[in-house]
Amino acid sequence: MNNETRPTALVLGGTGRTGSLLAEGLAQRGVAPRTAARTGADVRFDWDDPATHSGALVGVDRLYLVTPTMRVSYADQVGAFLDLAEAAGVRHVTYLSVHNADQAPAGIDIAAVEADLASRPGITHTVLRPAWVMQNFTDDHLPVIGGVITAPSTGGREAFVDAADIAAVAAETLLAPETHAGATYSLTGPQALTFREVAGTIAAVSGHPVVYHDIDQEAWISGALAAGVPADFAVMMRWLTGAIIAGSGATPTGDIEKVTGWPATTFREFAERNADVWISQGPGAAPVARETKQAR
Repeated sequence: MNNETRPTALVLGGTGRTGSLLAEGLAQRGVAPRTAARTGADVRFDWDDPATHSGALVGVDRLYLVTPTMRVSYADQVGAFLDLAEAAGVRHVTYLSVHNADQAPAGIDIAAVEADLASRPGITHTVLRPAWVMQNFTDDHLPVIGGVITAPSTGGREAFVDAADIAAVAAETLLAPETHAGATYSLTGPQALTFREVAGTIAAVSGHPVVYHDIDQEAWISGALAAGVPADFAVMMRWLTGAIIAGSGATPTGDIEKVTGWPATTFREFAERNADVWISQGPGAAPVARETKQAR
């Protein structure tokens, strides 16, 4: 079977955490992946350059939808792209959403994109709602700096999920769209952990002391904005951290095993797989990103 007769999936964010892994999985199982990103992918795709949109969709019948990163307002932009996708022959979309998207504050367009997909009778769709991703601790989102993880939580828990598990679920939905049409999957790890427990696991696998520092939420957000995070993204950061602080962080769901047939990765397994990231840093070194820094 060659690429001309195989189904073709356009993978947005194709150089990112889940997209790159998804493309590998699809290629191994009979669907031709076409990765799309601003640089380094099969095709150039830029949400802010509509001239890159139509060409990316030629010959595509299924789509992995990753919306613009570090933004909260994008529903109209995504809607226009979905119009093009339908016209080009896309018949299924798997959307990388966010855990508890239906509870997002006004002004964040996550749920609006879910509603847009549900309103389109010409395509089927699947929604993936992942918890906080474990890879945050191996890149510059929640890095270990000088032996310290700094984030606001007041002791709340989160069922951190491995991006590899998200990609595995996405692959199943794109390989068998009819089986997963209309489904919404809440993707979590098998344990709800505190940041302090995460720090302890990283210390154990790296052999370096790692502790957790619980910082004031607004101070943490202010620091992120000062480091270059767009100001309008503060509402997203406040919502995501606020859920953990309020004690309503993600709890294990079992949806990964339900879809893939194998258990979700534990944080210990993830940490052992990535131990060299923290070992190479040493107890006082700056973070070294092994996995891509893109949000998804």
